[in-house]
Amino acid sequence: MLQQVREGFWQKNRVSKIDTVIESVRTIIADVKKDGDKAILMYTEKFDNIKIKNFAVTRSQIKEAYEKVDPELIKELKNAAHNIRRFHKTQLPDDIKLTEVEPGVTLGIKSTPLERIGCYIPGGRASYPSTALMCIIPARVAGVDEVICCTPGPINPATLVAIDIAGADEIYCIGGIQAIAGMALGTDTIKPVQKIVGPGNIYVTTAKMLLRDKVEIDFPAGPSEAGILADKSCNPEFVASDLIAQAEHDPMSAVILITDNEETANKIKIEVDKQIENTPRKTIVTQALKNSGYIVTDGMDRAIEIMNEIAPEHLSIQTTNAMDVLSKIKNAGSIFVGPYTPIAAGDYASGTNHVLPTAGNAKLFSGLNVAHFRKTSTVQILSKNGLNKLAPTIRKISESEGLYAHRRSVDVRYS
Repeated sequence: MLQQVREGFWQKNRVSKIDTVIESVRTIIADVKKDGDKAILMYTEKFDNIKIKNFAVTRSQIKEAYEKVDPELIKELKNAAHNIRRFHKTQLPDDIKLTEVEPGVTLGIKSTPLERIGCYIPGGRASYPSTALMCIIPARVAGVDEVICCTPGPINPATLVAIDIAGADEIYCIGGIQAIAGMALGTDTIKPVQKIVGPGNIYVTTAKMLLRDKVEIDFPAGPSEAGILADKSCNPEFVASDLIAQAEHDPMSAVILITDNEETANKIKIEVDKQIENTPRKTIVTQALKNSGYIVTDGMDRAIEIMNEIAPEHLSIQTTNAMDVLSKIKNAGSIFVGPYTPIAAGDYASGTNHVLPTAGNAKLFSGLNVAHFRKTSTVQILSKNGLNKLAPTIRKISESEGLYAHRRSVDVRYS
C-alpha cells in the first residue's frame, strides 16, 4: 500500500486540500463573531451531534472522570507529565538577564510570560490526553497566569483527567472551528486569549491561520506526518511500524520513506502491507497511505536534501552513521535517531513536545516550547559616562534622519 512517488508529490497533495475549506471556516468564524455562545452551541450540535446548554466543564465532572479512568493510566499520565515538565524547565529563561557590554552601558533581556492562553486538544476520531499534557504543561512552566482548554465533547475521561493533571484553569467541551473562534474572539462564556496553541484537523488549522489578526498562534499544526530516512542497515519491521503508527492518526495524515536502496524500500513496503492487516485502525491507515509514499534516491546525501525540502513534522533517522545524517538535517519538527527511538516515544513519554509544525512549516517554525508562552523586552541601562560614549553616534545618525529632537534628548542631559 506504500506506493513509489515523485519528488514534490507530498506537498502538492496535501496543500491542495487545505484550500477547499477556507470559505467554510470563514462562515463559521463570522457566525461566532456575530452570535457568540449561540453560534458555538449551534455548530457543536451540527458537527458533534451534541446538544448542550453550558459548555463549561465543572469540578464535579472532573471528579467523575477520575473515577472512570484506570488508576494505572492515571499513574502513567502523571509520569508523562513529570517527564514533560522536567524537559521544558530546561528551556525556561531568566526573568531578567543583563550584561555590561562596556563600562556604563548595560544591555539585556526581560522575559515575561503571557497572561492568558488557549489550548486546543483534538478529539473526534481519537482522544488525546497526551496532547493536553503537551500544551498545558509548557504554559505552566512558562508562568502563564490563565490557561484554558477547548476539546470536543463528550470529553473522554482520560483526556479530562490529563487536562486536570496538567493544570488548566478553565475547560470547555467544544471543538472545531467554533472553539478556535470562541477563544480568539471571546463570547459571554469565554474570555478571549492572547494566543492559541495545539494541533487540529485541516479545519482547525485553517481557523487558527485566518484568525491571526485577532490572536497569536503557535504555528500551523495539522494532521500528523512523518518522514523516515533509512538505508540497508535498517530493520524493515521497525520502520514499517513507525510509518503505520503515524498514519493511524487521521485519514489526512501522511508519511514518507526516503531511502538510497531499492531493496530496502521493497522490504519495508512488504512489511507495511503485512502489519497493516492487524492494525485496529486499518481503514484510517489505508486512507492516510494514499497521501503517502516512498522515494528511492541515488545516495543518502540526495535523500537528506529531499527530506530537508519536505521538512516533516516527525523525522526518524534509521541509517548507518545516524549522527552524521543528523548533522545535515536543517528542517524537521522533532527528530528521532536510531532504531530504538520510535516516534511514539516523543508522542508520549520522553518529555519532548509532540505539538509540531506540519505541511512543510518546520522550515519556518520550532515545535511547541516554553518560549511560545513568553515575550521578551530589551533593556538598557546607561550611566552618564556610558551615554557620553554613545552620544556622537546618536547625534550624527538622528541629524541625518532629520530627527533633531532625538539629538536634543541627548544634549539636554549635558546642559
